[in-house]
Amino acid sequence: MITAQQYTHEFISRFVPYLNWIQELKDPAVVWKDCVAGLTVALVLIPQSMAYAQLAGLPPYYGLYASFLPVIVASTFGSSRQLQTGPVAVVSLMTAAALEPLAAANPEGFVVYAAILAILVGVFQMSLGLLRLGVLVDFLSHPVVVGFTNAAAIIIATSQLSKLFGVTAETSDHFFITIWNVLVEAAQHTHFPTLAMGILALVIIFGLRHYAPKIPSVLIAVIVTSVISLLVGYENLGGKIVGHVPAGLPVLSIPNVDLATAASLIGKAIVIAVVGYMEAISIAKAIAVQTRQRIDANQGLVGQGLGNIISGLSGAYPVAGSFSRSAVNMSAGAKTGFAAIVTGVIVALSLILLHFAQYLYYLPQATLAAVIISAVINLIRIKQIKYALRVHTHDGVIAILTFVLTLALAPHLEQSIFIGVVLSLGLFMYRTMHPHISVLSRHSDGTLRDAQANILKTCPKISVLRFEGPLFFASAMYFEAKILERVASKPELKFIIIDAEAITDIDATGEDMLHQLSLRLVALDVRLVFARTKRQVMDVFVRTGFAGPEWLDHFYRSDERAIEFAWENIEHCERETCPLAQGHECPARRMHASKPLREA
Repeated sequence: MITAQQYTHEFISRFVPYLNWIQELKDPAVVWKDCVAGLTVALVLIPQSMAYAQLAGLPPYYGLYASFLPVIVASTFGSSRQLQTGPVAVVSLMTAAALEPLAAANPEGFVVYAAILAILVGVFQMSLGLLRLGVLVDFLSHPVVVGFTNAAAIIIATSQLSKLFGVTAETSDHFFITIWNVLVEAAQHTHFPTLAMGILALVIIFGLRHYAPKIPSVLIAVIVTSVISLLVGYENLGGKIVGHVPAGLPVLSIPNVDLATAASLIGKAIVIAVVGYMEAISIAKAIAVQTRQRIDANQGLVGQGLGNIISGLSGAYPVAGSFSRSAVNMSAGAKTGFAAIVTGVIVALSLILLHFAQYLYYLPQATLAAVIISAVINLIRIKQIKYALRVHTHDGVIAILTFVLTLALAPHLEQSIFIGVVLSLGLFMYRTMHPHISVLSRHSDGTLRDAQANILKTCPKISVLRFEGPLFFASAMYFEAKILERVASKPELKFIIIDAEAITDIDATGEDMLHQLSLRLVALDVRLVFARTKRQVMDVFVRTGFAGPEWLDHFYRSDERAIEFAWENIEHCERETCPLAQGHECPARRMHASKPLREA
């Protein structure tokens, strides 16, 4: 029994979840591990965040703004101890796609729109979490996420080609046309110093990952290319660099934007909120498997929501849980959320105390493009689509369609997700409306099995059917049609036995259909009998009178007893030759097995 103290602690933990781990910081060993992990993640986050901000269409240093307070707040109020929040590739791409129409009309307001978008994302996530509605996020199925993520990774990587080749191409409403324009420009006007810098960064990143995985390859690539850029006068050669980065931290403020603009972003904010949280919760669950922590999906939504709200107030843009940085955090030995606090503080100190910003001036934008390409290459996992296809054809089709639609509809990414969700729900309803119904017969080992799958003979007078799924308004007519179809194909049929073990639930439509169907079958001299009915379904039958005295002999505890009852009530029944008895001495014959369910 839960005590008042335990209940109070659980209630408070919902609002201040850091109470679950803050006491552990009394151990110096825990603090040391968290500090090391926080520093390690910061070395990855600083260059990564700038690259992702550029991907979102913002000046690179806005990525640093999104890597300070949002990282700390999301970890402090989230559910996972090792989850690292901040700028991520997919959310950055979706931010750019969401703001592109507004930016075309008002380029100066792009930064403000990004901040408003972050706040809207955060409010939606936090509202779901506080109302305990995290389950709604499950409407975005895994096949949709797989298809979208793979396509988004390709879009992200190819979107950096213009920066890698140092060219400017005409943009189009269709992403693939824009990429084609980039390739045409690259074939004619490639800026070779830019291409050389980008290739060098890629070689350093992938080379160190392969030969020295413990060295922060991205940071080394940033340092090396920045030094080379300074020494060779890369800016004077026409190469694009990050340029001036304001020193100091962002000032917290509410973005000034009109309500009409904010309202136009709500739909896109919801999509970003769901996709961002799906990425975060999937990472948190993967970590929890190894750490054996308990993950609260609703608390996770609160943490991500607060992180996005503070990101918007910092003048930054939407953030989410990062798979790569969370993996680095965990492998570096992080024990509590304090590691993320260390990460955020280091980002802040690098801008304030160490004047790190001045060293970013000469950083080539081609290097940031290489950082993005190297990061998203791991998101391209076609094997996941193939796996979904092996699990269920419907899931594979949804993953493939979402993948193709995301590529075709880019940069309007929210449309592909919406279509994917609609397809998922549609196919779910189709499967629910048409559950599997199998005809059972006696196997040589004495068990009842699917007759079609095992090539078994069936009895012409007794049909044993297994209905697998809830019997409700969407599937009731399908059930009735299959029963009547069976009656029409078996002119000698006298009994239909429903193995009801897999009927998990029933509603008024399903119960009424069964009642009426039983009366129709009686008129045709066919009796409908149920075996192994679950308690929750049987309770409905009792309350409605379907299991009343006149129908009492319709219900049995086992298939064997129902079959025995059918044999006893069929004239000229040849039990020994019946396919339901071949090669099997039925245990029910050795007892008085024809008692109805409530008497047995």
